[in-house]
Amino acid sequence: MDEQYDVVVMGTGLTECILSGLLSIEGKKVLHMDRNDYYGGESASLNLTQLFKKFRDGEAPAATLGKDRDYNVDLIPKFMMANGELVKILTHTDVTRYLEFKQIAGSYVYRDGLIAKVPSTEMEAVRSPLMGLFEKRRAKKFFEYVQNYKADDPSTHQGMDINITPMDNIYKHFGLEAGTIDFIGHALALHLEDSYLNRPAKETFDRITLYMSSMARWGKSPYLYPLYGLGELPQGFARLSAIYGGTYMLDKKVDEIVYENGKVVGVRSGDEIAKCSQVICDPSYAPEKVHTTDRVIRAICLLKGPIPNTDNVDSFQLIIPQNQVKRKNDIYIAGVSASHNVCEKNHYLAIVSTVVETANPQEEIQPGLALLGPIVDKFVQVVDISEPIKDGKDDQVFISKSYDATSHFETVCDDVKDLYKRITGNDLVLKQRQTQEEEQKEMADH
Repeated sequence: MDEQYDVVVMGTGLTECILSGLLSIEGKKVLHMDRNDYYGGESASLNLTQLFKKFRDGEAPAATLGKDRDYNVDLIPKFMMANGELVKILTHTDVTRYLEFKQIAGSYVYRDGLIAKVPSTEMEAVRSPLMGLFEKRRAKKFFEYVQNYKADDPSTHQGMDINITPMDNIYKHFGLEAGTIDFIGHALALHLEDSYLNRPAKETFDRITLYMSSMARWGKSPYLYPLYGLGELPQGFARLSAIYGGTYMLDKKVDEIVYENGKVVGVRSGDEIAKCSQVICDPSYAPEKVHTTDRVIRAICLLKGPIPNTDNVDSFQLIIPQNQVKRKNDIYIAGVSASHNVCEKNHYLAIVSTVVETANPQEEIQPGLALLGPIVDKFVQVVDISEPIKDGKDDQVFISKSYDATSHFETVCDDVKDLYKRITGNDLVLKQRQTQEEEQKEMADH
């Protein structure tokens, strides 16, 4: 470890691993450390022993739960948008060669005490109980407007400029009901709360377009999920970094970030110092340099069967819009099962999560827990959502944001791009990586 590196990365969360992979490709000498003995940091997938160590002080898992190795339990509940930024990064870096993906079977929304499927085909839309006949016609006109809107063609604008007009005004223009607005804003645009109504409509139009284009790729739902859990994503980028010369050290404590004249010069672990000119880390490695913006509660629930009223699907996302349960923030439920190699056969995993609003967060997720049916076991954590106070340019310590309450990875990719620009001074332009065959040929030629 007592060497000179260009960059020392601390924490093997997805954000950190993407950046170490990208910087390694560019020829930077990277050392990547983690205090844990597993990859993934806060975005890890844990086996039973690791799960019980984290949540139950090492208590032994019940024998009835099955084999340790059959479990890969995610700590955060996120899915990948099929047409989103993370898929683009995975494809361009060819990290997809290390991973297998499965489509999430269905997207659902809670409305008036019932669970309804978010329509994925025109036929499902016609039959959907989410809207009455006349409201479906109004909604059809709204979606046609979104689809046909072209910034450079005023004839498609109907007198509204989405760069200026608030989203609320556009809903009113089409005469949409409150329940439909809830559905569009929260189940399609995936807003966490309703402040978007007062912001320019373009943000929501882009989100709806991303949802629809992701849905169009494979039908059924817009989401993808890696077999063996989300922890496979950071591991895939770690392999990419290692191929390009990156060094990895797990189970390595970090004692100190070392500075000279206000700039980082290294990282100390015990008696060893890794010298470097830049550090990238998650908030837990530099707590004095971050502030808390929110708190999120996540309840990992182990179930014996699919949750009721979801057509017995093996995976799903279920959104409870905040207005349905008189809250300021939505409640999300992400569900996967043994078919994703994350738990023992016939078991299901569901994570219920929301932004904390009161002094009793466990009470806040009750509406979500009540929809799950019998719960075999439950692991609850309340975590701070942190952001760096400064941009890192002065001391060259660049800190990622915590994983937020959103149900997908788009904000993570925004953070990756923002960090990359601050670290390198350049915009992130994804170049297509060589194929495995081309890489092997090049290595053989050398």
